Amino acid sequence: MKKFLFPAILSLAAAISLNAAVVATVDGENINDTDISALLAAAMPGFDASKLQPNEKKRIIDDLINRKLLLKDAKASGIEKDPEYIKAVQAAQEGIAVELYMRKIFDGIKTSDDELRNFYNKNKDSLNQPAQARASHILVEDEKTANAIIAQLKNLKGDALAKKFAELAQADSIDKGSAAHGGELGWFGQSQMVKPFADAVFSMSKGSVSTKPVKSQFGYHIILKEDSKPAGVVSFEQAKPQIEQAVKMEKFQNTIRQKGDALRAKAKIEYK
Repeated sequence: MKKFLFPAILSLAAAISLNAAVVATVDGENINDTDISALLAAAMPGFDASKLQPNEKKRIIDDLINRKLLLKDAKASGIEKDPEYIKAVQAAQEGIAVELYMRKIFDGIKTSDDELRNFYNKNKDSLNQPAQARASHILVEDEKTANAIIAQLKNLKGDALAKKFAELAQADSIDKGSAAHGGELGWFGQSQMVKPFADAVFSMSKGSVSTKPVKSQFGYHIILKEDSKPAGVVSFEQAKPQIEQAVKMEKFQNTIRQKGDALRAKAKIEYK
């Protein structure tokens, strides 16, 4: 069993809400914000729809409008009576039935703390965590603008520095995704960022801000280093959620394999 559709199914189910906000209408038929969430869940599992920029949201709404119009035209053409349509619907229903059935089996699998600790002890040598940093940045297009921002941050420290940095990030950063959160990038390892940026961050001390702009292929960065973690083995408590999923998946695969063998033993199977 190599592929599971559980996350997509759960995301689509989670997108359904009785309090959906209408974002557009097509010939009197509503398009809701949950339609946007469902589309994103299928295309980009895990993406937070609330982080969409207005222009991105507008493009998705336009896509949903087009889909509604195409669906209406398809139904008017009699597509629902087409043998290929009927066959495709049946296949989709069967696929969903199997996936939900397996999800119920997976959810019913239990793990003990001893099992998780044994897994951790056997695999902890492979659970090394690289050094990490937490930082915010302001990204601008030219060095002159970057230097002007650095000048505004000069001599500020602590909460005053963090507050001013967030204000400038929201106002001036061209990285709109992080700008909406005051430039916050969260925790990351050195290999997760482009080299000029990573080299700068990991050479900075906690609580410090760039004294010079850091140039990368994206533009000029002003960086606020918020915290750091040294390299080391991930603790059991840190790794426990991932370990639980790994142990459950191993048990699930064994359960499905055994169930499959038992069902095959009772079935009449002919290869032709």
